[in-house]
Amino acid sequence: MSELIRSERKGAVAILTLNRPDTLNALDEALLLALEAAVAEVATDGSVRAVIVTGEGRAFAAGADIEAMSHMDPTQAEAFSRLGHRVFASLEALDVPTIAAVNGFALGGGCELAMSCDFIYASEKARFGQPEVKLGLIPGFGGTSRLVRRVGIAWAKELGCSGVNIKAKEAARIGLANRVFDADELLEKALETAQTIADVSPNATRLAKRVMQQGQDADVRTAHALEQNAFGLTFAHPDRTEGVAAFLEKRDPKFDD
Repeated sequence: MSELIRSERKGAVAILTLNRPDTLNALDEALLLALEAAVAEVATDGSVRAVIVTGEGRAFAAGADIEAMSHMDPTQAEAFSRLGHRVFASLEALDVPTIAAVNGFALGGGCELAMSCDFIYASEKARFGQPEVKLGLIPGFGGTSRLVRRVGIAWAKELGCSGVNIKAKEAARIGLANRVFDADELLEKALETAQTIADVSPNATRLAKRVMQQGQDADVRTAHALEQNAFGLTFAHPDRTEGVAAFLEKRDPKFDD
């Protein structure tokens, strides 16, 4: 796999590290394609139960590669946007839960990448923002829609129309990040949560993520119908048999899926 993405395993947890620190992990075509390949590999590995995405060095991802974009015409820019959307959608569509461990700058495309994960843990050194308007641009990798869903329309408009950056604690206060940790314990805390996820029923986790993902854009009746169907499906899976038996027998369950 390309060294632009460093992939490692901690038990059932896959860690994908953006590895272009000399550019603050700026997202160019090569890095996006390397991330897409890494995500595709995770998607076909049934032993992975959770994923952490982070960045090497002092940035998570400082944004799309501005130098590369400076040479694009409108047609090329639209194609670059489609590539980013495709890659981030593949990450968002993974069956297993994903955590963005934001260790530093997560600006523009970096913020959009973080929001493509299921939730965000942030270092106290993290900075978030959609500064594209300062360059005469708008977010191109899904920021205009994902930011609204994360923090609501008013905060999304303030961040997206002003281009200001916010600190980690402010990101947590408005719901962009779930938790904030000291820089030296960020990855450890993300791993703890990922391992907690890996220890529960993988089938139930997949279904819960899928129903929430699909239900967020549906009317409440449709969302409830999705939940009812998925709840019924759990009763046909061995994880339900093992989980209920373990509870009744007062022991820890062993999920082999």
